[in-house]
Amino acid sequence: MPGPLPPTELYVSERVVVLVSCVLSFLGSSLLVCTHALWPELRTRPRQLLLYLSLADLLSALSYFYGVLQDFDRTSWDCVLQGALSTFSNTSSFFWTMAIALYLYITIVRGSPTGTGLLCCFHVVSWGVPLGITVAAVALKKIGYDASNVSVGWCWVNLDAEDRVLWMLLTGKVWEILAYVTLPVLYILIKKHINRAHAALSEYRPILSRAPAFQPRTSIADKKLILIPVIFIILRIWSTVRFILTLCNSPAVQNSVLVVLHGIGNTFQGGANCIMFVLCTRVVRTRLFSSICCCHYDELDWPLQRSNSYWQRPEPHKDKDVPGPERTKPLLSST
Repeated sequence: MPGPLPPTELYVSERVVVLVSCVLSFLGSSLLVCTHALWPELRTRPRQLLLYLSLADLLSALSYFYGVLQDFDRTSWDCVLQGALSTFSNTSSFFWTMAIALYLYITIVRGSPTGTGLLCCFHVVSWGVPLGITVAAVALKKIGYDASNVSVGWCWVNLDAEDRVLWMLLTGKVWEILAYVTLPVLYILIKKHINRAHAALSEYRPILSRAPAFQPRTSIADKKLILIPVIFIILRIWSTVRFILTLCNSPAVQNSVLVVLHGIGNTFQGGANCIMFVLCTRVVRTRLFSSICCCHYDELDWPLQRSNSYWQRPEPHKDKDVPGPERTKPLLSST
């Protein structure tokens, strides 16, 4: 294997951009945690898994922030500590992202019942495997200064480790590449299943065509299913590109644009999740905005209740085989 490249010099502007990304990710992850804590009725199982992903992203944002702020130039005790925390949280984030996709696939496509057993399995794998890898890396002194060629100021796998490529794979890259393949496959299967279900309902239950509100909301859910793996890949791919360039000993790894994209991609996952699952989710967004405006959420229904005395809406068609609003609401609100 060729010798390591010279250290990548980080400019102040690059560090500022990545630090801002860390702050936004921290705020986004915190907002996701707060919404879960404040409104128990929104605690569906997918959003519960999203909570654990947000906790991993929260720790990741904090550890990356410290690393970029320090811009380490050698291995030290705080470099090792920061590298260990970011390795654990970043790897855990990969596992929880794949756990959410796997859960949706099992429940929607397979229709298999899920209980606490599956959740316990997710906890063991998504926390236990990253913890085991991180403890082993620290014990074997594989965490340390990496010259910012595969990072952006923070510490990761020690540049002096002879088997550094193996540990780069174990502490992140192999799981990252696995997620590139797993997420698109699972979400494509989920979307195909939903499309087939919609087609069947449209064919055998024409009454659904008289529910104009249903189609836009399911359309939004479909778009999110597409965006989840796309956003993940867009954010993470720059880290993989720099990793490959480092293996090839290419000086392009020190390109400023690539460095900034790598920094944002590794640190903004919490912010991206917040945009998708808080700001772009109508139920959560409405609750959030009403709380910010110091209004009670129940008061939002007052104008509609008052208007019912003047405008009588027709009763929906009763069909025991067609899910009514009360049955579709939990599924749609969880998107």
